[in-house]
Amino acid sequence: MVPPRLTVRPADFQITRVLEAAGIHPLLARLWAARGVTHPDDIRLGWPALLPPAGLTHCEHAARVLADAIQQGRRMLIVADYDCDGATACAVGLRALRMMGATVDFLVPNRFETGYGLSPAVVELACRHAAGKPDMLVTVDNGIASVDGVAAANAAGMDVVITDHHLPGDELPNALAIVNPNQPGCGFPSKNLAGVGVIFYLMLGLRAELRRRGVFPADGGPRLDALSDLVALGTVADVVKLDANNRLLVTQGLQRMRSGRMQAGLRALFAVAAREPRNANSFDLGFALGPRINAAGRLADMSLGIACLTTDDEGEALDIARQLDAINRERRTIETTMREQALASLETSADVVGATVCVYDDSWHQGVVGLVASRLKEKYWRPTLAFAPAGDDELRGSGRSIPDVHLRDALDLVSKRHPGLIRKFGGHAMAAGLTLGREGLAQFGPAFDAAVRELTGRDSFEPVIETDGSLESGYANADVAGLLQQQVWGSGFAAPLFFDTFQVRSQRLLGEKHLKLSLERGQQRFEAIWFGHAERLPDTVDVAYRLEQNIWNGMVSVQLVIEHAS
Repeated sequence: MVPPRLTVRPADFQITRVLEAAGIHPLLARLWAARGVTHPDDIRLGWPALLPPAGLTHCEHAARVLADAIQQGRRMLIVADYDCDGATACAVGLRALRMMGATVDFLVPNRFETGYGLSPAVVELACRHAAGKPDMLVTVDNGIASVDGVAAANAAGMDVVITDHHLPGDELPNALAIVNPNQPGCGFPSKNLAGVGVIFYLMLGLRAELRRRGVFPADGGPRLDALSDLVALGTVADVVKLDANNRLLVTQGLQRMRSGRMQAGLRALFAVAAREPRNANSFDLGFALGPRINAAGRLADMSLGIACLTTDDEGEALDIARQLDAINRERRTIETTMREQALASLETSADVVGATVCVYDDSWHQGVVGLVASRLKEKYWRPTLAFAPAGDDELRGSGRSIPDVHLRDALDLVSKRHPGLIRKFGGHAMAAGLTLGREGLAQFGPAFDAAVRELTGRDSFEPVIETDGSLESGYANADVAGLLQQQVWGSGFAAPLFFDTFQVRSQRLLGEKHLKLSLERGQQRFEAIWFGHAERLPDTVDVAYRLEQNIWNGMVSVQLVIEHAS
């Protein structure tokens, strides 16, 4: 592991005072000020504060196109992506379009057969869809790079509406409408919408268009806020930056879950994950529900995940959720084996001398390489790509990056420096995927390393753990831990991490791999745990920790979850 450097986020004292004066808890005021909140309005997370759909390029045009299609009885087909964002986006699109009178079905590509996005092969499948050949394709969480696929759809007599959030390439597809906050010229203030957020916005725009046409009363039509649980799940699972608008969407979704008003599939996923919806938080979405939906796309067919999110039958939802849970357990076993193989190969080679990590094994599963890349990135703190075989002459790679390196830009530079080496690629700053010819791997590793060095001017990187400094002793209690756990934290709006010096009063191993401690600071004694750490600590230790509630036999106490100690 590369040792991290610890820093303290600066919190603007004046802004903290302004937030406190607005009635915000003093600790939350300090934490939010350190995360860029500058005004009480920034944390008013009710629906009236939602950015309006009109600012999203092509949203109103796409809404008119869809409204025309509904009124003409045209057959639509949603083309989804095979991750949790794509599955939730598909579920939002299906549910909302059907509520607004559309004839619509879905198709989700199999990552092992047709690859990512709206490819010509997927267009062929659409033409032969069991529900009949569609008149219009609507992409969710993909399509911005599908130049050839859109051309194939147009040639087959099908219109295309693209909804996506990924970064575009040099050429945009020739679609009827492209709704994507990251397309050139789009002035939408939040560039961080997930794919599910984009289709949700288009559905808001469509409802507004149908109101204008008199199909619905001025304030009537389907209650789209009923889909906010799906929007929240996809947004957190895709690890997009939680700016104020995304925090609003996630907050509204979590509130529905906590009140028990959620899709049957989400209730079933909470049950199989042994999590309590009444206490739903971002962690549940990102680490309990999201991985179980993702597992379907990694090892099987994402149609199963979409079925879980679109059924209203509680029994069917629970049955599917149990299947997804079993697939997720299998995924964990495969991932553990692959990770251990990768670590063993790296520790006996000189592969980690450059600015990057690039690994491949002929036995690996292409649906899990992204998770392996993520684990290796954390250990070596370098942009990491992991590859698996995909057919006779191809390798599929998935990458994860660090804040210093924009991964898609690095791959774009490789493709320009070495034309033809990368057959396909796409993604964003922190995650990307690509396809190589089998013979290209030996050339790709050094080319990728050179691109990262050229873009950053560096050949090594230092992880930084940002903390919120010392936790005021009066706030180190279970009530405040509960308050913090109720808030929306995540990518770009990190969960609070405090840093203090403690005396170690006792320590023991749990299950041979977790360190259970009793820590003391001043007159306060705390129970603490360091997951995945088995080495004993000295008598006095500096600790970076999260404050959490520990509920045991109906008793609620505070627990420190250690992230780093020295």
